Amino acid sequence: MTYIVTEACIKCKYMDCVEVCPVDCFYEGENMLVIHPDECIDCGVCEPECPPEAILPDSDPEADKWLELNKQYSESWPNINRKGTPPADAEEFKGVDNKYDKFFSANPGQGS
Repeated sequence: MTYIVTEACIKCKYMDCVEVCPVDCFYEGENMLVIHPDECIDCGVCEPECPPEAILPDSDPEADKWLELNKQYSESWPNINRKGTPPADAEEFKGVDNKYDKFFSANPGQGS
């Protein structure tokens, strides 16, 4: 089992989850994070730290459609192991629907 990041992270990218991850399995895109499913140790400490509730266990039915995206981008985006500054407008995007279709970027982030 692993944890994955869903579209709720897009344009929010708070990064509180990165601070608590014991294995540094987060990877940074331009406007969201993903978890490398083969590196995640299923400890679950990241899930309650996510303000927009974007992190789910892969056993959650909603996680199915996000598992492949997490795997794909964790192999090309840079690793992040320190909390950065969230976007200035992150609060405005919390709870917005269909963020993947409207705002997803495949561009990599800065990493740590």
